[in-house]
Amino acid sequence: MSTMSYALTDSMTMLRRQIRHMGRYASLTLMVIGIPVVFLLLFVYVFGGTLGDGLGGITGGRAAYLAYVVPGVLMMAVAGSAQGTSLKVAMDMDEGIIDRFRTMAISRVSVLTGHVLASMIQILLAITVVLGIAAAIGYRTGAGVADWFGLLGVFLLISFAITWLTVAAGITAKSPETASNTPMPLMLLPFMGSGFVPTESMPTAMQWFAEYQPFTPWIEVTRGLLDGTGAAGSDIALAVSWAGAIALFGYLVARAEFDRRGA
Repeated sequence: MSTMSYALTDSMTMLRRQIRHMGRYASLTLMVIGIPVVFLLLFVYVFGGTLGDGLGGITGGRAAYLAYVVPGVLMMAVAGSAQGTSLKVAMDMDEGIIDRFRTMAISRVSVLTGHVLASMIQILLAITVVLGIAAAIGYRTGAGVADWFGLLGVFLLISFAITWLTVAAGITAKSPETASNTPMPLMLLPFMGSGFVPTESMPTAMQWFAEYQPFTPWIEVTRGLLDGTGAAGSDIALAVSWAGAIALFGYLVARAEFDRRGA
Protein backbone atom coordinates (compact mmCIF):
# COMPACT_ATOMS: atom_id res chain seq x y z
CA MET A 1 0.00 0.00 0.00
CA SER A 2 1.12 3.56 -0.70
CA THR A 3 1.63 6.20 1.96
CA MET A 4 -1.63 7.85 0.90
CA SER A 5 -3.52 4.57 1.20
CA TYR A 6 -2.18 4.01 4.70
CA ALA A 7 -3.15 7.56 5.69
CA LEU A 8 -6.70 7.08 4.39
CA THR A 9 -7.10 3.69 6.09
CA ASP A 10 -5.78 5.01 9.40
CA SER A 11 -7.99 8.11 9.14
CA MET A 12 -11.06 5.89 8.74
CA THR A 13 -9.99 3.94 11.82
CA MET A 14 -9.68 7.15 13.81
CA LEU A 15 -13.03 8.32 12.45
CA ARG A 16 -14.70 5.14 13.76
CA ARG A 17 -13.10 5.82 17.14
CA GLN A 18 -14.54 9.33 17.25
CA ILE A 19 -17.99 8.16 16.18
CA ARG A 20 -17.98 5.66 19.05
CA HIS A 21 -17.05 8.51 21.37
CA MET A 22 -20.00 10.53 20.06
CA GLY A 23 -22.28 7.72 21.19
CA ARG A 24 -20.47 7.26 24.50
CA TYR A 25 -20.63 10.97 25.32
CA ALA A 26 -24.11 11.52 23.93
CA SER A 27 -24.78 14.42 26.33
CA LEU A 28 -22.06 16.51 24.64
CA THR A 29 -23.47 15.71 21.21
CA LEU A 30 -26.99 16.60 22.32
CA MET A 31 -25.76 19.85 23.85
CA VAL A 32 -23.95 21.12 20.74
CA ILE A 33 -26.99 20.23 18.62
CA GLY A 34 -29.55 21.49 21.13
CA ILE A 35 -28.11 24.97 21.75
CA PRO A 36 -28.77 26.25 18.18
CA VAL A 37 -32.30 24.84 18.37
CA VAL A 38 -32.91 26.72 21.63
CA PHE A 39 -31.64 29.96 20.07
CA LEU A 40 -33.84 29.41 17.02
CA LEU A 41 -36.96 29.00 19.13
CA LEU A 42 -35.97 31.85 21.45
CA PHE A 43 -35.39 34.40 18.71
CA VAL A 44 -38.40 33.39 16.62
CA TYR A 45 -40.98 33.19 19.41
CA VAL A 46 -39.65 35.86 21.80
CA PHE A 47 -38.12 38.48 19.50
CA GLY A 48 -39.41 37.38 16.10
CA GLY A 49 -42.63 39.38 16.01
CA THR A 50 -40.95 42.73 16.62
CA LEU A 51 -37.80 42.07 14.61
CA GLY A 52 -39.82 40.63 11.75
CA ASP A 53 -41.93 43.78 11.53
CA GLY A 54 -38.71 45.74 11.17
CA LEU A 55 -37.61 43.50 8.32
CA GLY A 56 -40.84 43.29 6.37
CA GLY A 57 -42.98 46.20 7.48
CA ILE A 58 -46.20 45.69 9.40
CA THR A 59 -46.92 42.46 7.52
CA GLY A 60 -43.47 40.99 8.22
CA GLY A 61 -43.90 39.51 11.65
CA ARG A 62 -42.59 36.24 12.98
CA ALA A 63 -42.66 34.42 9.62
CA ALA A 64 -40.43 37.04 8.00
CA TYR A 65 -37.95 36.83 10.85
CA LEU A 66 -37.90 33.03 10.77
CA ALA A 67 -36.93 33.17 7.09
CA TYR A 68 -34.20 35.70 7.90
CA VAL A 69 -32.69 34.10 11.01
CA VAL A 70 -32.30 30.46 9.89
CA PRO A 71 -28.92 30.98 8.11
CA GLY A 72 -27.49 32.67 11.21
CA VAL A 73 -28.63 29.81 13.45
CA LEU A 74 -27.12 27.30 11.03
CA MET A 75 -23.77 29.08 11.39
CA MET A 76 -24.19 28.86 15.16
CA ALA A 77 -24.66 25.12 14.75
CA VAL A 78 -21.40 24.91 12.81
CA ALA A 79 -19.46 26.90 15.41
CA GLY A 80 -21.00 25.08 18.37
CA SER A 81 -20.32 21.61 16.99
CA ALA A 82 -16.72 22.51 16.19
CA GLN A 83 -16.30 23.86 19.72
CA GLY A 84 -16.86 20.35 21.07
CA THR A 85 -14.00 19.14 18.86
CA SER A 86 -11.58 21.45 20.63
CA LEU A 87 -12.52 19.84 23.94
CA LYS A 88 -12.16 16.29 22.57
CA VAL A 89 -8.71 17.01 21.12
CA ALA A 90 -7.54 18.54 24.40
CA MET A 91 -8.83 15.53 26.34
CA ASP A 92 -6.89 13.19 24.05
CA MET A 93 -3.73 15.24 24.52
CA ASP A 94 -4.23 15.46 28.30
CA GLU A 95 -5.00 11.77 28.86
CA GLY A 96 -1.92 10.51 27.04
CA ILE A 97 -3.69 8.47 24.35
CA ILE A 98 -1.89 10.49 21.69
CA ASP A 99 1.46 9.32 23.07
CA ARG A 100 0.29 5.72 22.67
CA PHE A 101 -0.77 6.41 19.09
CA ARG A 102 2.68 7.79 18.33
CA THR A 103 4.27 4.46 19.29
CA MET A 104 2.05 2.60 16.82
CA ALA A 105 2.63 2.10 13.09
CA ILE A 106 -0.08 4.51 12.00
CA SER A 107 -0.11 7.71 9.99
CA ARG A 108 0.48 10.61 12.38
CA VAL A 109 -1.88 12.98 10.58
CA SER A 110 -4.73 10.43 10.79
CA VAL A 111 -5.09 11.15 14.51
CA LEU A 112 -6.08 14.72 13.72
CA THR A 113 -7.97 13.85 10.55
CA GLY A 114 -10.23 11.49 12.50
CA HIS A 115 -11.28 14.38 14.72
CA VAL A 116 -11.92 16.62 11.71
CA LEU A 117 -14.04 14.09 9.82
CA ALA A 118 -16.10 13.18 12.91
CA SER A 119 -16.71 16.86 13.63
CA MET A 120 -17.89 17.46 10.07
CA ILE A 121 -20.36 14.58 10.38
CA GLN A 122 -21.64 16.02 13.66
CA ILE A 123 -21.99 19.46 12.08
CA LEU A 124 -24.05 18.06 9.20
CA LEU A 125 -26.24 16.27 11.76
CA ALA A 126 -26.73 19.52 13.71
CA ILE A 127 -27.59 21.42 10.51
CA THR A 128 -30.13 18.77 9.55
CA VAL A 129 -31.79 18.96 12.97
CA VAL A 130 -31.96 22.78 12.88
CA LEU A 131 -33.46 22.76 9.39
CA GLY A 132 -35.97 20.11 10.47
CA ILE A 133 -37.08 22.14 13.51
CA ALA A 134 -37.25 25.30 11.39
CA ALA A 135 -39.47 23.52 8.85
CA ALA A 136 -41.68 22.21 11.67
CA ILE A 137 -42.36 25.75 12.91
CA GLY A 138 -43.14 27.13 9.47
CA TYR A 139 -39.90 27.78 7.61
CA ARG A 140 -40.13 27.25 3.86
CA THR A 141 -37.20 27.41 1.47
CA GLY A 142 -37.14 28.29 -2.20
CA ALA A 143 -33.98 26.25 -2.84
CA GLY A 144 -33.87 23.97 -5.86
CA VAL A 145 -31.80 20.83 -6.35
CA ALA A 146 -28.74 22.79 -7.50
CA ASP A 147 -29.07 25.13 -4.51
CA TRP A 148 -29.13 22.18 -2.08
CA PHE A 149 -25.98 20.72 -3.62
CA GLY A 150 -24.42 24.17 -3.38
CA LEU A 151 -25.41 24.39 0.28
CA LEU A 152 -23.87 21.01 0.99
CA GLY A 153 -20.61 22.16 -0.57
CA VAL A 154 -20.69 25.42 1.39
CA PHE A 155 -21.34 23.67 4.70
CA LEU A 156 -18.59 21.11 4.08
CA LEU A 157 -16.10 23.86 3.23
CA ILE A 158 -16.97 25.99 6.24
CA SER A 159 -17.09 22.98 8.57
CA PHE A 160 -13.66 21.86 7.36
CA ALA A 161 -12.20 25.30 8.04
CA ILE A 162 -13.75 25.86 11.46
CA THR A 163 -12.94 22.31 12.58
CA TRP A 164 -9.24 22.64 11.79
CA LEU A 165 -9.21 25.93 13.68
CA THR A 166 -10.75 24.32 16.76
CA VAL A 167 -8.43 21.30 16.46
CA ALA A 168 -5.55 23.78 16.65
CA ALA A 169 -7.18 25.42 19.67
CA GLY A 170 -7.50 22.03 21.38
CA ILE A 171 -3.89 21.04 20.78
CA THR A 172 -2.45 24.35 21.95
CA ALA A 173 -4.69 24.59 25.04
CA LYS A 174 -3.09 24.05 28.44
CA SER A 175 -6.05 22.00 29.69
CA PRO A 176 -9.45 20.67 28.53
CA GLU A 177 -11.12 23.48 30.47
CA THR A 178 -9.17 26.07 28.48
CA ALA A 179 -9.94 24.23 25.25
CA SER A 180 -13.68 24.37 25.93
CA ASN A 181 -13.54 28.15 26.37
CA THR A 182 -11.09 29.21 23.65
CA PRO A 183 -13.46 28.72 20.67
CA MET A 184 -16.42 30.44 22.38
CA PRO A 185 -15.97 33.71 20.41
CA LEU A 186 -16.93 31.72 17.30
CA MET A 187 -20.44 31.41 18.74
CA LEU A 188 -20.65 35.21 19.02
CA LEU A 189 -19.56 36.07 15.48
CA PRO A 190 -22.94 35.22 13.86
CA PHE A 191 -24.52 37.76 16.25
CA MET A 192 -21.91 40.32 15.22
CA GLY A 193 -22.58 39.71 11.52
CA SER A 194 -25.71 39.54 9.41
CA GLY A 195 -27.10 36.45 11.13
CA PHE A 196 -29.77 38.05 13.30
CA VAL A 197 -30.16 41.63 12.06
CA PRO A 198 -29.08 43.39 8.83
CA THR A 199 -25.64 44.97 9.11
CA GLU A 200 -27.15 48.27 7.85
CA SER A 201 -28.94 48.64 11.19
CA MET A 202 -25.68 48.65 13.18
CA PRO A 203 -23.54 51.62 14.26
CA THR A 204 -20.79 52.51 11.78
CA ALA A 205 -17.87 50.83 13.57
CA MET A 206 -19.90 47.71 14.29
CA GLN A 207 -21.16 47.62 10.71
CA TRP A 208 -17.59 47.76 9.41
CA PHE A 209 -16.59 44.82 11.61
CA ALA A 210 -19.71 42.85 10.65
CA GLU A 211 -19.07 43.24 6.94
CA TYR A 212 -15.40 42.25 7.14
CA GLN A 213 -15.55 39.15 9.32
CA PRO A 214 -15.91 35.63 7.89
CA PHE A 215 -19.37 34.72 9.15
CA THR A 216 -21.16 37.47 7.23
CA PRO A 217 -20.29 36.20 3.72
CA TRP A 218 -20.90 32.62 4.92
CA ILE A 219 -24.34 33.63 6.16
CA GLU A 220 -25.18 35.62 3.03
CA VAL A 221 -24.20 32.74 0.73
CA THR A 222 -26.32 30.37 2.81
CA ARG A 223 -29.25 32.80 2.80
CA GLY A 224 -29.13 33.28 -0.97
CA LEU A 225 -29.04 29.53 -1.63
CA LEU A 226 -31.84 28.78 0.84
CA ASP A 227 -34.00 31.54 -0.66
CA GLY A 228 -33.41 30.14 -4.11
CA THR A 229 -32.21 33.53 -5.36
CA GLY A 230 -28.60 32.42 -5.67
CA ALA A 231 -25.56 33.84 -3.92
CA ALA A 232 -23.74 36.98 -5.04
CA GLY A 233 -20.39 36.32 -6.68
CA SER A 234 -18.61 38.66 -4.26
CA ASP A 235 -20.07 36.78 -1.27
CA ILE A 236 -19.01 33.43 -2.74
CA ALA A 237 -15.47 34.68 -3.34
CA LEU A 238 -15.21 36.03 0.20
CA ALA A 239 -16.73 32.89 1.69
CA VAL A 240 -14.30 30.59 -0.11
CA SER A 241 -11.32 32.86 0.63
CA TRP A 242 -12.09 33.04 4.35
CA ALA A 243 -12.66 29.28 4.58
CA GLY A 244 -9.44 28.48 2.72
CA ALA A 245 -7.35 30.86 4.83
CA ILE A 246 -8.82 29.63 8.13
CA ALA A 247 -8.43 25.96 7.16
CA LEU A 248 -4.80 26.46 6.16
CA PHE A 249 -4.00 28.41 9.31
CA GLY A 250 -5.67 25.84 11.58
CA TYR A 251 -3.99 22.91 9.84
CA LEU A 252 -0.50 24.45 9.98
CA VAL A 253 -0.82 25.38 13.67
CA ALA A 254 -2.32 22.01 14.62
CA ARG A 255 0.27 20.01 12.68
CA ALA A 256 3.21 22.08 14.01
CA GLU A 257 2.06 21.78 17.64
CA PHE A 258 1.29 18.08 17.23
CA ASP A 259 4.78 17.44 15.87
CA ARG A 260 6.41 19.62 18.53
CA ARG A 261 4.74 17.79 21.39
CA GLY A 262 5.74 14.48 19.86
CA ALA A 263 9.39 15.43 19.46
